[in-house]
Amino acid sequence: MTDPYRVLGVTRNASDEEIKRAYRKLAKKLHPDLNPGDKKVEAQFKETTAAYDFLSDPEKRRKYDRGEIDESGQPRGFRYSNSRPGGGTQQRRTTRGFGLEDDADFTEDLFGDFFGFGKDARDSVRLKGADVSYQVRVPFLEAVLGTKQRLQLADGKTLEVQLPPGTDSGQTLRLKGQGLPGRGGAPAGDAFIEVTVEAHPIFSRDGNDILVELPITLYEAALGAIINVPTIDGRVSLKVPAGSNSGTQLRLRGRGVQVGKGGARGDQYVRLVVMLPKEVDSELKAAIEKSARNHPYKVRGKFGTD
Repeated sequence: MTDPYRVLGVTRNASDEEIKRAYRKLAKKLHPDLNPGDKKVEAQFKETTAAYDFLSDPEKRRKYDRGEIDESGQPRGFRYSNSRPGGGTQQRRTTRGFGLEDDADFTEDLFGDFFGFGKDARDSVRLKGADVSYQVRVPFLEAVLGTKQRLQLADGKTLEVQLPPGTDSGQTLRLKGQGLPGRGGAPAGDAFIEVTVEAHPIFSRDGNDILVELPITLYEAALGAIINVPTIDGRVSLKVPAGSNSGTQLRLRGRGVQVGKGGARGDQYVRLVVMLPKEVDSELKAAIEKSARNHPYKVRGKFGTD
């Protein structure tokens, strides 16, 4: 939810009565029963009601005005939203029935304005519950291999969520019926889980392929070698051809990411980085100088220099 004052169109020093009048005016205009099938208006109604719920709570309003909590009612730094993905990154709790139970007299008055009668009309309204968005951070290896995450829902319950193999950053999972409860027998909203995959010190990802930069010694590069290489499944052996340069890329088939169960796996690409010794001793220096005299070669021809 955005700034509740802005949603209701009132100033920060508005009185409780001014806030109530602003909400009454907007609710009459936006109520879903007066705009059947208009999802955009329904979303605006939910946001308007959430803003009224927030500002009609004196303690929340004081803390918000002092900057102690955000629009969700959470301490600054905790992010949590009831909007669909793309509508913001904050998580937010709304009260059951979009706050209308919190002020019975006001509610009956409002519904009386709509229909000419009060509580019975209020109780007969069917309104789907609000969707809730969550953000979770997952370690790289757990995301590509699949994992379970325990999530605390908006109603305080916890739920174990299965993240399938190959889960990537920005991916959103939908949990049907795990949002806020509906009204008048209408179904609950859904929960949407947006995943952020943490960076890994060794691996990176390109689609379903895994990329690794692997340091090798001057001797391994010149003479060739069999070396151990990390993969997302553990270490495997890799043959480094003699005469390999920095930037040489070798492929390990089928060692990449598998998306879902039974999907084809990507590959792992190993980019070699030749590393000189920290100190070049006299013996190595002499051997290199001799080789340079006897077997000179040029590497910068395309730059037009020696």
